[in-house]
Amino acid sequence: MAGTSPRGRAERRNAGELESEVLATLWAATDRALTPAEVQTELGGELAYNTVHTILKRLYDKGLVLRDADGRRGAYRPAKDAAELTAQAMHEALDRGPDPITALQRFVTGLSAEEERALREVLRGEDR
Repeated sequence: MAGTSPRGRAERRNAGELESEVLATLWAATDRALTPAEVQTELGGELAYNTVHTILKRLYDKGLVLRDADGRRGAYRPAKDAAELTAQAMHEALDRGPDPITALQRFVTGLSAEEERALREVLRGEDR
């Protein structure tokens, strides 16, 4: 959530932070889609309804959420789970760089022991 500045004014979150918070809220509601009002409530009610609705529209336009029409009310659910979205971002990052192999090698050398073990299992075709 947004904090306060040294002068006591509320600090604004950037759109990326808000989008991440809204996506996390939708991922937490695994059993159903949420309306903007429900997302607003789950986020603590500090954001204006219009702000939540705008963020959901941006996420929809980016293909990150799906909108379920229910009469005039729309409810939103994630298009992908968190792991799928992270994997997609990793692929896109590798595709953007001039040397994806070196980038991948450097990424792998920074893995924790548990992450390295999981990666080895995946490469061997073992299920987690």
